[in-house]
Amino acid sequence: MIEIVRYQPEDKLKWNRAVEDSKNGTFLFHRDYMDYHSDRFNDCSFFILRKGVVVGLIPANEKENVLYSHQGLTYGGLLLSSKLTISDVLSVFEVLTNWLKANQFEKVIYKPIPYIYHKIAAQEDIYALFVQKAKKIACNISSTIYQTNQLKFIESRKSGIRKAKNLGLEFKQSEEYIAFWELLNQNLEHKYGKNAVHSVSEMTYLASKFPNNIKLYTATGTNGIVAGTVIYEMGQTVHVQYISANEEGKNSGALDLIFDELIFRQYSNCQYFDFGQSTEDMGNYLNERLIFQKEGFGGRGTVYETYEIDLI
Repeated sequence: MIEIVRYQPEDKLKWNRAVEDSKNGTFLFHRDYMDYHSDRFNDCSFFILRKGVVVGLIPANEKENVLYSHQGLTYGGLLLSSKLTISDVLSVFEVLTNWLKANQFEKVIYKPIPYIYHKIAAQEDIYALFVQKAKKIACNISSTIYQTNQLKFIESRKSGIRKAKNLGLEFKQSEEYIAFWELLNQNLEHKYGKNAVHSVSEMTYLASKFPNNIKLYTATGTNGIVAGTVIYEMGQTVHVQYISANEEGKNSGALDLIFDELIFRQYSNCQYFDFGQSTEDMGNYLNERLIFQKEGFGGRGTVYETYEIDLI
């Protein structure tokens, strides 16, 4: 009843339709997003078919006899039709692992889609992982606001908002990706010795492909952009992809102004506002300074997990 079929580039439209029809897919799984860095990954994605009809997807890549939930994405796992039952999902895992064993794969590294991106309940794969005796190998913590039950900003965030307004900083949606990326990379190079995961050319390309999903918001002063954030809109959830401010922005409460506008006005009708992860090294290192800022806006814990299935 359940079978899997390898994705091929000529299946792009069929894949994208299945993403739209799934109960837990986001625009990250659209092929125009997944394939912008296709030269870096050996794609090994699958269609899930029941009685010959596409009812799900497995976005993945292969490397050294390991199948990964696509390494170019923060999360992956199964994209499921609402028609699939738990029995079907258990069958998917059985069919997939049998195929992988027959093709000399040694393990699966699996990143479930966090529940905040689900249109309806879609954690059948978590139960299937338990049945498969999968081992949790990473647990990263993000900070999420329930927009219908918001916590108050802490006083230092409120103080920053007042300061930014008194200084006349302007909040706006912007197309100035190049200026913001210069600010972003300067901060990342100073703190971590590296640049943003996306280059500015990649981000402007993706923003042009997904103008309704990817947006840049900035705070500007007399000398231009002093802070900004790149937002990913994903249905009921708004996700913060990048945050950065220069010294002027940090000293003037620019980010406090930006997130006050985004949380209470721009995205007040969304269900979840997710600030993203504040952990590194598979969750073993917590960046306490970073998460303090996010929790100061009222964010509280949502986990992004990774599991390993041993096939040997």
